Amino acid sequence: MNILITGASGFIGSFIVEEALRRGFDTWAAVRKSSSRAYLQDPRIHFIELDFNSKDKLVEQLRGHDFDYVVHAAGVTKCLHPNDFFRVNYEGTRNLVEAILELHMPVRRFIYMSSLSIFGAIREQQPYHSITEHDTPRPNTAYGRSKLMAEKFLDSVGNEFNYIVLRPTGVYGPREKDYYLMAKSIKQHVDFAVGFKRQDITFVYVKDVVQAVFLALDHGMSGRKYFLSDGEVYQSSTFSNELRQAMGRPWWIRIKAPIAVLRLVTWCGEYYGRLTGHITALNNDKYNILRQRNWRCDIEPACDELGFHPQYQLHRGVKLTVKWYQENNWL
Repeated sequence: MNILITGASGFIGSFIVEEALRRGFDTWAAVRKSSSRAYLQDPRIHFIELDFNSKDKLVEQLRGHDFDYVVHAAGVTKCLHPNDFFRVNYEGTRNLVEAILELHMPVRRFIYMSSLSIFGAIREQQPYHSITEHDTPRPNTAYGRSKLMAEKFLDSVGNEFNYIVLRPTGVYGPREKDYYLMAKSIKQHVDFAVGFKRQDITFVYVKDVVQAVFLALDHGMSGRKYFLSDGEVYQSSTFSNELRQAMGRPWWIRIKAPIAVLRLVTWCGEYYGRLTGHITALNNDKYNILRQRNWRCDIEPACDELGFHPQYQLHRGVKLTVKWYQENNWL
């Protein structure tokens, strides 16, 4: 079987490539000319350069290829300008699907990597309840809105296109760079916490996301959308506590600040990014993500229909992640 994996040089994409090779797929990694191939060293990988900005270019680049499966993991989570989210996450997805359809490529299933963020701050009244597939999305970030637009486009394509959408919550693991900043701060003896209202958070280890991807290739109904988490709910301080534990419990100072301070910090980060042209992790989108209080989600449909069973609870996943950071000189 041939499989095309977009975003192959990225955090999640590179793990999908590794698993595809392990399972014996004829594996094609879609990359840009500027993409790092640091995690794509296996000589069995076939590379293909794709330009998601143009459907016509994609048609030419894909012509002559017949992929059995496509996993569309390409996308952006941070941008200098909000329009870039829609250009990459929505228009890039639309261009790819339209190119596949124009070529009459016999794709058995198309997997789209979306996000829990498409729902925004809903079910925020305590006691918090899990977000379900029946809730109405109200994305409060440009990232979430762009992912939701891509989902709606897939819904409009029609029955001739076999697709499944995966909606992971916060994904962490080796090679991930945003949660790494928290680990780096703890190593420097400082931990930051924001807000005083209870916050329920969910996580999913990258290899559990990969498990769901390969289950979705042949399980579940076309058009279905599945939440992914490790099945547990954590408090806002749990992740940093686990990081500190895995790092040998260095001394630290935990600074807890009100939401207003976060608003100021992320505004400054947004301004600095636009001034310098450097994308920062602390921006307007990040403000809305960090102030959201309820990240519970219902993974029962994924368990029942895909056979998804998370293997990495937070304690185990964080321990493996910190070990990788240390072995690769990130910490």
